[in-house]
Amino acid sequence: MRLERVASRDDPRLDAFRDVRDRDRRQAGEFLVEGEVPFRVQVARGRHPTRAVLLAEGREEKLGDALARLPDETPVWVLPQREMDAVVGFAIHRGVLAACSRREPESVDELVSSLPDDAVVVAALSVVNHDNVGGVFRNAAALGARAVLLDGVTCDPLYRKAIRVSAGAALFVPFAREADPRALFAILARGGYHVAALSPRADARPVSSLPRVGRLALVVGAEGPGLDGAVMRAASSVVRVPMVAGFDSLNVATALAIALYERATAR
Repeated sequence: MRLERVASRDDPRLDAFRDVRDRDRRQAGEFLVEGEVPFRVQVARGRHPTRAVLLAEGREEKLGDALARLPDETPVWVLPQREMDAVVGFAIHRGVLAACSRREPESVDELVSSLPDDAVVVAALSVVNHDNVGGVFRNAAALGARAVLLDGVTCDPLYRKAIRVSAGAALFVPFAREADPRALFAILARGGYHVAALSPRADARPVSSLPRVGRLALVVGAEGPGLDGAVMRAASSVVRVPMVAGFDSLNVATALAIALYERATAR
């Protein structure tokens, strides 16, 4: 670990961390991890390499054990909180940022075919809210899903807020993207996955009917519009979480958590 105090906020070595809000849009090859919990997950379990760390003065001791796990060649730049805020572009109370490099993405085909015969995966279609994407990854990690599959519309799980909401799960749960849901379903069918679409519609089967064995893909859509008719017709089954009369919807991450729990406890 190369811990070095930075004399000036204008130091060009800090450019990866500069004006973070302007850099939050998806950028090929890089992303930022913000906050203590995601940072600890990144150094302990992250699938993507850490290039550099920006640390507020006074955080060295608290994060010392995590910093010690970094490769020797990874620089850790320390500067006063006020200077760090000036570099980042806002008051960053969490005190630590890590600049990371995205690993080469896997294809959906490679990922799902590599999983065990009883694997559960999640497919997120048109989920464009970063909080929901973070919740999907957190639930996937907590309840045993082996991967998350994304269509071309679903937002980037390596966006800072999505990582933070996921409690760092987006950093280690494998994911892959296939732009066309029809192609995604075809890949899952070839891999022997039962594809279960989650929907609140009244004619859906209860979530307790999910198969207890074999490969399973749970498909979720955006809140509001949900999954379109073509997707549900292509699925092996359509399931719903039973609710009290007069109320028919749950947050997408909550509904997914119930379905994952149902499968886990059934087994």
